[in-house]
This record gives sequence, structure tokens and C-alpha cells, in this order.
Amino acid sequence: MDNPRYLAAELLTKTFRSGSYSNIMLSNCLGSSDMSDRDKRLCSAIYYGVIQRKITLDHVIGGLCSRSIDKLDDSVLNILRCGIYQLLYMDSVPDSAAVNESVRLAAGFGKKSASGMINAVLREFIRRDKCFPVPMDFIHSSRIMYSAPEWLVDSLAADYGIEPMIDLLSNSVEKAPVTIRMNPTVCSEDELICSLGGISMQKDDKIPYCFEIGSGSAVNSEAFEKGYFHVQDRASQLCCMALNPTENDRVLDICAAPGGKTFTMAEMMNGKGELYAFDLHEKRVGLIRNGAERLHLKNIHAAAGDASVFNPDLPRFNKILCDVPCSGIGVIRRKPEIKYKDEADFEKLPEIQYRILENALNYLETGGELVYSTCTLRRRENDEVIGNLLENHPELEPMSFLTGLGEPFGSFTASIFPKHFGSDGFFISKVRKVR
Repeated sequence: MDNPRYLAAELLTKTFRSGSYSNIMLSNCLGSSDMSDRDKRLCSAIYYGVIQRKITLDHVIGGLCSRSIDKLDDSVLNILRCGIYQLLYMDSVPDSAAVNESVRLAAGFGKKSASGMINAVLREFIRRDKCFPVPMDFIHSSRIMYSAPEWLVDSLAADYGIEPMIDLLSNSVEKAPVTIRMNPTVCSEDELICSLGGISMQKDDKIPYCFEIGSGSAVNSEAFEKGYFHVQDRASQLCCMALNPTENDRVLDICAAPGGKTFTMAEMMNGKGELYAFDLHEKRVGLIRNGAERLHLKNIHAAAGDASVFNPDLPRFNKILCDVPCSGIGVIRRKPEIKYKDEADFEKLPEIQYRILENALNYLETGGELVYSTCTLRRRENDEVIGNLLENHPELEPMSFLTGLGEPFGSFTASIFPKHFGSDGFFISKVRKVR
């Protein structure tokens, strides 16, 4: 059914059942849909919005519905979530449309018997002026206001304090900016602007070749086809700047797919030198190869390889990026389904991360530099992992980096929050092998 609200509710049911990544689920579905661009935008807004705000929405529904939400049919619950989301967060949608369309969806899903309840719940919310109670306790109220599980609120507050916790979580329910990295090996700034076809963009004043895109789809532009840029968050660009590869270096990106950091480093090397990029799965290695071809980067050698297992056939490298698999807490505004995972799902990550990091040392030549990074903000996966490495390997010394950019830089580790650069949450650390 090519109805944007129906499709959003249907996708939500599939997403919450399967635990699939929202961006992949939505992209696959919209790619085969005949809906207009306007309807696709509406579907996307409701779908992502409900995932971002699920805990908040369930709290509201729980206060309005006579039945426990655990007892509601999945489709009915997702219709209610979509309806409440439109009433609470989408000013462009009239209240009447949010209610009436939600009631119609019940019939569309074969749940016509629930239409009266859906109508009553949504209209009662309107009668209450769309207000809902929140707990007096600050931690519990933060959970409701920012739609974050209790373990995540507690973890961030314990690791960094209240203000950084609020910074990340309040940002996580806002729309993520689109930033790109211009490819200076094939175009100038003027050529990029001309080929974007009128799409607005703002140049970053701290990160070279970084631009934030305004309205419009940059990836559908002539500039994208010509390889003039790739999409990349500011934090990932800062990570590459921390390693600072040049055309005289031999660089290893040991966990490279889908390749964004590989591409940025290859461009920083002016398309020269040697850059080896590995990923465990051949299918994901294909993403690196395809991206390198589009960007006209000839210095990238992409191949499948297990980052935790030593490969004696590889040469030694003077610069290594070890951007390891992680819990992804720093990117929940882009992948909001991550925050609904159980904390236990991340229990073994530090062990895996350390194993990859220690294996990477086997490839690092004396005098070489290594950057360890994650897109999470859990000290167990960040400071503790790199701290253990330094403790167990006296041949390493910590290195400060990007000190000219100010906070949070100035040491050998940096925990980046949205307040610093408007970027995703990210962790970067740097060491040198001195003997």
C-alpha cells in the first residue's frame, strides 16, 4: 500500500521485531515505492521520529490507554505511536489528520475493532493539551524526555556527568546534519559548488574541505557522480586529521568499511603513497572499492581480512587507523534503534576491541603512530581499552593531537560530544611506538 503512514507503521513493526538497522530498512522500502517525494518525506519523518522517541511515546500511550501497552497488538501499538508522534512533534500535520488517518490505518491493518480505542486515545491526548506527566527524579525524567533507556542515562552520567549526558541525549532526538568532505584531488571549491546544482552548503571554519549541506539531496547531484565529495560526519573527518597521513606514508585502515575514513585519508595523501584498507566481509570491501573508483583514488588497496588475526604477508606501516566495531552510542541520532539494545549486548566489545588493537601493533613499525577510535561514548570501550594497551605495552607512548582546535583536544584521548563541533559523539586516542 503506497500510503506513507501505513508504510511507516508497517516498517516500524518489522524494525522492532527484527532489530534491523532503520536506514537500511527504510532505504530498501522507499527504493521500490511509487510514492511521491512528498509522501516519502512524510513516511521517513514519522518512521525515524517514532524510533527516536519510542520511550517517550510509550510513556504517553501508557498514561492514556486502559490496557497495558505490552498487551496491545504490535500493529495497533505502532499506529498509536505514529499518531501521538504526529500530534506531539509534527506541527505541519493538523490534529484532525493525525487522528483520522490513524483510525483509517486500523482498518488497513485488519484491526478495525481497535479503531474506536485508537480514536479515543488520540482525542484524549488532544483534550489534555498534549501534556503528559514526567517523573520528578531527574534521571528518570531524562529517560522520558530524551527517550533513552535507563542503562544509557546512568552510563553517560556516571562516565561524564550530567551536562555531557544531556548534550548527547538531547541532540540524539534532533535531526542530524548532513556534512560532506570535498575531494580536493579532483575538484576545487568553485567546481563543487557549481556541480551541486544550487544545493546550499556552509563551509566549516575548523575542518578543511568540510561542508554542511542545507536543503536538497547532495548524493543525487552531478558533483556526487563526478566524485567531488563523499558524505562524512565531522567527527570522522577529525579522526583522520588526528592520524594526519601524508603522501610519504604507508597507512593501514584495519577496520575500514564502508570506507569514509579510508577515502578522507587517501585524499589527505593527495592520492599518493600506499593505503591498505581491510574489512572482515568481502561484500563490505566492495563498498570501499566502489567508493574509491567513484572518487578517482588510486592509492587504496582494499581486501578482506580479519582485523584480530595477524597476517604475516602484510608489510609494516608507519601510520595505522584502528577504528573498531563498537556499541555506536555516539551515532544514535542517525541509528536510533541502537539505544534500545540490551546493555548486555555490548559486554564482550572491549575484549574484541583490545584484541584488534593489540593485533594492529604487529603491523606498526618503530616510530610509527596509531589512532584508536570509536563512534561510542562508553569509557569501557574507549579510555579503558587504550589505557590497558599502554599499561601492557611499554614500547608505546601517548601522543597529543589537534591541540590547536581546543576542547576536547589537548591530551592523548578526546571524547567528542555534539557541543564541540556539532558532530556525532566520538572517541579518538593516539599513541606512538617508540621502540
